[in-house]
Amino acid sequence: MESFVSKVLDDVDIQILDTMQKEAQLSNAELARRVNLSPPATHARVKRLESEGFIKRQVAILNQEKLGFDLLCFIFMSTNIHQAEQLEVLEKALSSMPEVLECHCLTGEYDYLLKVTNKDRKELESFIRKLNKLGIARIQTSLALREIKYSTVLPISEK
Repeated sequence: MESFVSKVLDDVDIQILDTMQKEAQLSNAELARRVNLSPPATHARVKRLESEGFIKRQVAILNQEKLGFDLLCFIFMSTNIHQAEQLEVLEKALSSMPEVLECHCLTGEYDYLLKVTNKDRKELESFIRKLNKLGIARIQTSLALREIKYSTVLPISEK
């Protein structure tokens, strides 16, 4: 059975996406060389992939420890909020907090999982106070001791 992605994207598109997610800083000319296309054809494909939403954005990934963010925390949260409007307000508030790197709505025991970075314990304590003001029923915080694997690369070229 053919997947939706393989109907929309050909092998060259997949190769472009895979190369770009691993080395986003490549020039268009170098990307074109790697995927065996002309630079104008490669540029047109990249623009199409962006306009169709396959490429959300290109960013630099910073070293949080070198920049003084020594705490990486995973915060599980439960809320007693059940009305859609109140949940929307909560999610907007969480999305606007610069400490929150990721926020996921969950099934199971907790309603949300936050990935949060802070410079130190005082900042973490202050952040948790902010969360408590949002009407959170229960919070469980875990500190990451060390990173085993971190990747933003999707396995799109894996067969």
